[in-house]
Amino acid sequence: MFFRRDYRARPEFWEGVRDQTGAALGIGAWGLMTGVSMVQTGLSPLEALLMTLIVYAGSAQLAATPMIVAGAPLWVILAAAFCVNLRFVVFSAHLRPYMMHLPRWQRLVTGYVTADLSYVFFARRYPHPGTTPDELHRQQAYLLGNCAVNYVSWMTASVVGIALANAIPLSWGLGFAGILALVGVLCSLATSALRVVSATIAGTAAVAAFALPLKLNIVVAIASAVALCLIIDRLRPPSVEAHRV
Repeated sequence: MFFRRDYRARPEFWEGVRDQTGAALGIGAWGLMTGVSMVQTGLSPLEALLMTLIVYAGSAQLAATPMIVAGAPLWVILAAAFCVNLRFVVFSAHLRPYMMHLPRWQRLVTGYVTADLSYVFFARRYPHPGTTPDELHRQQAYLLGNCAVNYVSWMTASVVGIALANAIPLSWGLGFAGILALVGVLCSLATSALRVVSATIAGTAAVAAFALPLKLNIVVAIASAVALCLIIDRLRPPSVEAHRV
C-alpha cells in the first residue's frame, strides 16, 4: 500500500517521508533495543522476529515478553498489552473521520502501520479532515509516506537487534533515544495553553501512578488529561475559541 503509484505521485507523500525522516534515528534506536530485549529476556530469535512482524508495538512487546517467558496466563498478557496500547483507541477515534472513505481492508492496514509519531505528525499537519475526495486523498498520502519511514526504520532496526542480541548490551540504553524523539515532537506540539496543561497533567499523573501494575499509570495519565481538559474547555468563556485544541 505504501508504494501505490497514486499515493507516491502526491507531493504530500514525500512531505510525510521528510517529516518522519527526522525522527527515524530515534525510532531505529528504540526498535534496536526492543529486538535485543526480547531475545535477552528469553524469547528465541524466531519468536522475537514473529512478534516484531505481527505485533509492531514496542511498548506492548516489552511489556508482554517477560510475562510470556514467565508463563503468565494469556488473559494477563493480553490485558497488559491492551493497557499499554490503550492510547491507540484515542488515535483511532480521532482518525476515523479521515479514514471512513477508504475500504475496510485499507483502514485495517492503515491502523496497523500507524504508530505514535506517525499519528502525531499527521495530527499536527492536518488538524481537520478534508472536505473533498482530493483533500482526503492528499491527507492519506501524507500519512502513508510518514508511516513508511516509521515502519522501515522500526522493522529494520528491530531485526538487527534480534540478530545481534548477544553482542549488544542493554546497558547501552539506546531505547532512551526513542524517548527523546517523542519528547521533542511533544514539545513541538505544545502550541496552545490547553495542550501544555494536558501534557503537564498526563505527565504528573503518570509519575504519581507509576507503582500501579501492568503499566496502568499510562491509562491513569490518559484518563486524567482527557477528563480535566474537557472540564477546562467546557468552563472557558466562548471568547477563548481561538485557543481550542
